[in-house]
Amino acid sequence: MPIVLAVSDLVAVRPGLIFWTLVTFILVALLLRRVAWGPILKVVDEREKTIAASIESAKRERAEAERLLAEQKDAIQKARAEAAEMMRRNAEDVEKLRKDLVSKARAEAEAEKTDALREIQSEKTKAINEVKNVAADLAIQIAERLLDERLDASKQKELANQYLAEVSRTAGGQTRPEPKV
Repeated sequence: MPIVLAVSDLVAVRPGLIFWTLVTFILVALLLRRVAWGPILKVVDEREKTIAASIESAKRERAEAERLLAEQKDAIQKARAEAAEMMRRNAEDVEKLRKDLVSKARAEAEAEKTDALREIQSEKTKAINEVKNVAADLAIQIAERLLDERLDASKQKELANQYLAEVSRTAGGQTRPEPKV
């Protein structure tokens, strides 16, 4: 039975105990408010301010990062545009150089062709003059022989053919048709 008494002892209402419990509670609450809650609230306020500052700093840094990212994107876009422009200009320069080289080569070829034609014409004129001179010399030599000898028509023809055969052998061995007198 003593156990039953102990349980009923805890549940029993005692006004003196209640009074001193309340006084102790209030004193502890006042003491805690003065000693612990002030510093605790101060630490909590400081922590709250630190967190708010960190959030604000993170927002500023994020805005700065976004601004830098936009600047980098603009810079990359500009670099790409400049590279494309440089490629276009290089292609134009290469095409211009190619056209210049082709025109110079054509001009040189045309100049060489003109020189060659001029030289051919000069050589042709020289050859014609030489042939004329040889023909004139032959005519003179034939005339001299004919004048030296008074011959009849068949003898003159034979003598001219003989002389022409001699000339053709010395001029390269080509035979020419016999002239008809």
